[in-house]
Amino acid sequence: MNNFLTYLSNLFAFDSDHPLLFTQFHFWAFFLIVYIGFCLIVSVGEKRSLRHLSSLPSNQRIGKARRLWRNGYLFVVSLFFYYKTSGNYVALLIFSTIVGYLLGIWFDNLAHRQAATGQSTQGRRKTLMVVGVAVNLAVLCYFKYAYFFTDIFNTITSSHYSIANTIFLPVGISFFTFQNISYIVDVYKGKVRHADNILDFGFYTTFFPQLVAGPIVRADQFVPQLYKPYFLSRRQFGIAIFWILNGLVKKIVLSDYLAVSFVDRVFENPLLYTPFENFSALLVYSLQVYADFSGYTDIAIGVAMLMGFYLPTNFRSPYKATNPAGFWKRWHISLSNWLKDYLYIPLGGNRNGTLGTYLIPTVMLLVVALMAKTTWVTLAAVVTVVVLALVYLLIPRHRRDFTTNLNNFDTMLLGGMWHGASFNFITWGALNGLGILVYKSWKKWGAWTRIIVILLLYVAIKTAYHYYPLPVLSMFHFAFMVIAAAIVLLNIVPALCGRHYRTTPFKNTVTLVWNTFLTFIFISFTRLFFRSGSNLDPAEANEIAWRTATQMVERIGSHWNFEQIPAIVQNYSSVFIIFLIGMVIHWLPDRFKRRYRLWFAQLPLGIMILAVVLAVFVVYQFITADLQPFIYFQF
Repeated sequence: MNNFLTYLSNLFAFDSDHPLLFTQFHFWAFFLIVYIGFCLIVSVGEKRSLRHLSSLPSNQRIGKARRLWRNGYLFVVSLFFYYKTSGNYVALLIFSTIVGYLLGIWFDNLAHRQAATGQSTQGRRKTLMVVGVAVNLAVLCYFKYAYFFTDIFNTITSSHYSIANTIFLPVGISFFTFQNISYIVDVYKGKVRHADNILDFGFYTTFFPQLVAGPIVRADQFVPQLYKPYFLSRRQFGIAIFWILNGLVKKIVLSDYLAVSFVDRVFENPLLYTPFENFSALLVYSLQVYADFSGYTDIAIGVAMLMGFYLPTNFRSPYKATNPAGFWKRWHISLSNWLKDYLYIPLGGNRNGTLGTYLIPTVMLLVVALMAKTTWVTLAAVVTVVVLALVYLLIPRHRRDFTTNLNNFDTMLLGGMWHGASFNFITWGALNGLGILVYKSWKKWGAWTRIIVILLLYVAIKTAYHYYPLPVLSMFHFAFMVIAAAIVLLNIVPALCGRHYRTTPFKNTVTLVWNTFLTFIFISFTRLFFRSGSNLDPAEANEIAWRTATQMVERIGSHWNFEQIPAIVQNYSSVFIIFLIGMVIHWLPDRFKRRYRLWFAQLPLGIMILAVVLAVFVVYQFITADLQPFIYFQF
């Protein structure tokens, strides 16, 4: 009996070494039990609850029963899931849920009072909205950015203030915080009605498949699903199973294997590896992080679908993008849409600029200048601010484009900061913002303007490298040499060959391939700063991350020994083969992927079970001794 009680105690206790990850047996045992209970509730519980609600109309009784049983059950289950993942931080999730729920009620009550009395309550509602957003952001900033802001303060003031107690980052805090903010703002704006009770709202904020790593679910997308009857067709069941298997293959066969076998080794100490290995690690990491994050999303979509709920699409083959702007319409779509609706548009969007439009980059440049404590950096920051101000004041006809581009840049800058509390993530966001601005300017230029600009940049970098042979300039010198050659070929040759050639399928295909390749290389390069800042102790993130990024740049920009490359490829042959297979599958046409999803979903049940067993067996062969956590758990 004592052994049984000890087992139960361990089962329900938080164990940091055995969290409920999608890649572990513990989660699937948990989900099987949860799903059995879910099926019993939707088939029996709702019917029994109708007896206690006979005074209500039939449709209201069914809806009320569903909320009382199904949503309440999944709310409690989700809280237990988060407790098993983050321990006592479940109290933080409960606090955030209660704040959002109460604010939703107050918003609608004030709106009804205004309609009944005619007295405006807009000011009070706006104050409540600001307070709700501020509370959520304050919690997020404390847990995620306390060390970051302390480090900035110490560097600027030359002080040695430290945070006495270690602050652990709750898993998925950015996701459920943003989800609560979207609910508060949407109810305030009247886009969605507040949830009827705490069970409904609690279920929305804590739904366990997407709780810790997204996708970020908006209230207007998910809350209406709470009031629909449970339905799962035979085809939907098959598609759900496909998404789960697809996610497991992405995570374990692609992401974990590439990380353990190659990427983690290089990033741990870049100086021990050749320039080619460092460059390859960047490309391979791009596939790794995609397989990891989209793998989690696929599993979350499949698990949710089995319970009759539909999560938004979060990825659309992002490495098919032909420009940086297109990439962010395909990558982490739920975050991109959130940033657009709750940051980019409030900043002014493509209409005008606001105080925040100019304040964000100015403050960031000021912080960088103060932290650097060098004349050159300070002068560069001041010159940048002055040039931007002069462009805005002296060229009014381009003012709208200027503010639009600045709003885009600010959004990407803060998007980078959302991902992590270090300057590496801010640099990563800034580079992506810069890439979008360059692309938007580039597409407005003619062929000869593009050629002249590229050649001038190439000459400038070549001259700078001649006098200051730094590794970073060497890297950019090589990159611009390749880009300049390609731009000349893609623009001068068609111009010389005439109008007919410029519209041929061959030229369009070559341009498509080149733009896709260039975008992938650019995105992979920015990931140098993303990966360097990941999985670090927040108290040391800035120093360690920047050192890793600097060392990798130095190695990539140093002398390449091309004779070593065949031996390196042979040594890591399995890594490069899996990388190529993964990229080829990624680049398959979307219609082909939809076709084999439907083909799998329509398989006879017996054959589907055999396929699942075979897939699980293959996945098991790739499981490493130490399962890798999902990368986006840290956000």
